[in-house]
Amino acid sequence: MRLFTALFITIASQPSFSQEAATFDRLTFHQAPKTLSSKAVNQEWPRVLGPSDDSSISESPLLKIFPESGLKPIWEVAMGEGYTSPAIVGDYCVIFHALDKKETIECLHRETGRRFWIKDYPFEYQDRYGFGNGPRSSPVIADNVVVTLGVTSMLHAYDLKTGAELWQKDLRKTYNVPQDFFGAGSSPLILDGRVIVNVGGKAEAFDSFEDRQERARKLASKGVSVAAFDLKTGKELWKIEDEWGASYASPVPAKLHGQTKVLIYAGGESDPAIGGLFCLDPATGTLHDRFAWRDEEYIQATGSSPVVIPEKNRAFITTCYPKNRPIGGVMVEFDSQFKAREVWQSKKIACHWMTPIYKDGHLYAIDGERENNSRLVCVNADTAAEVWAKNLEWEDAELAAAQGRSNPMRLSIMRANLLKVGEEVLCLGEIGSLHWLKLSPQGMEEISRSQLFYALNTWSLPALSHGLLYVRQQAAGLDRQTGMRILCYDLRGE
Repeated sequence: MRLFTALFITIASQPSFSQEAATFDRLTFHQAPKTLSSKAVNQEWPRVLGPSDDSSISESPLLKIFPESGLKPIWEVAMGEGYTSPAIVGDYCVIFHALDKKETIECLHRETGRRFWIKDYPFEYQDRYGFGNGPRSSPVIADNVVVTLGVTSMLHAYDLKTGAELWQKDLRKTYNVPQDFFGAGSSPLILDGRVIVNVGGKAEAFDSFEDRQERARKLASKGVSVAAFDLKTGKELWKIEDEWGASYASPVPAKLHGQTKVLIYAGGESDPAIGGLFCLDPATGTLHDRFAWRDEEYIQATGSSPVVIPEKNRAFITTCYPKNRPIGGVMVEFDSQFKAREVWQSKKIACHWMTPIYKDGHLYAIDGERENNSRLVCVNADTAAEVWAKNLEWEDAELAAAQGRSNPMRLSIMRANLLKVGEEVLCLGEIGSLHWLKLSPQGMEEISRSQLFYALNTWSLPALSHGLLYVRQQAAGLDRQTGMRILCYDLRGE
């Protein structure tokens, strides 16, 4: 008995596999969250667009009126580079970033920020456009397995509770995946034990010495565009060969004519640009249809995922390219054979990376490719008519003072993200403002606002689970007081 006890203690004390979450040097704990209400309605946040894959969640009761002094974090963890959202299941909150030239996966306790385990591996990546060099794809959790896709197309699976590596695959090497504009950035979808990835592979390998024409020829070649892998073993289950590459949008499940299909907006670097919407069977990999929706302009990197309207067997896709004259968005309807036909198209809803939300027959989104031309829009999902467009702006004296200015600065949400929570919407602005909004065809009402921090490039959708909001600050603060980090806020209501 003593030998068994000693053996158990030895195994349980191994740092990578301990079930006791421990503090660490990058964690700052501020305060404990409120106790969950006995009437609380909560969900997990297992993947980038939430439990329903549509930027929505059911959580109540929640704090709707922010304190005048602003929301204060429960805890925060300093992070490296990356444009990712966390995944939360049970007590586990998984984050993914680049730290000390290693892609790093950490499993934290959701209420304290203490760490259960950490895993990392070296990688080499240099962004071609000067943005951060970390991962773009968010972690995904299913059946106690964490799956990550790194910026260089390294696919890993880890045990959620212990951090033990289950398998890994070098997709770039196996499938000749080019770097593309910003590396790999489409988050995987885990469905019925299958890890579905918009791989974006090509027929031939790439090297850094080829000329533009040779590269363009290879980028247009047919390779493994989409593949599915067994969640437990990593074994390839099926693959789709196509010349459409990998976008920065994530695959989503879709209930069409009573059957579960997967929709993927595909389209990587190519000259001229090619891509569009795949509709496929997740069990067999059968490609039902490919609906082309992409301008021929060379530089395009779409991160907005398809928005499914199952009751009408429809889906909406959008892109903000080409600059100054975007093709915008298109609504398609699938017939009983899962072939897509265009219902309408509009240049009034052209999204960069945020995924629109669907609510009561309307789409709400941030239209516009750049900060100075972005706007919050409401579009009728049946007719494509623009119902209204707003610029949510306010004056801020605090940032002005930090930058030595005497007059308040005019701020706005710019290219924000929207998260539907019940009948209302949480909006995370591009420089760190958080807003509760009521959105309807009649207009926009701001319920409350809190400036969480002042930092550019706040591009990742926040995660909400069990009344706690997780926000990624992806750049150093404009007030020169904060750095890259993840923050946890208590939104639990009475």
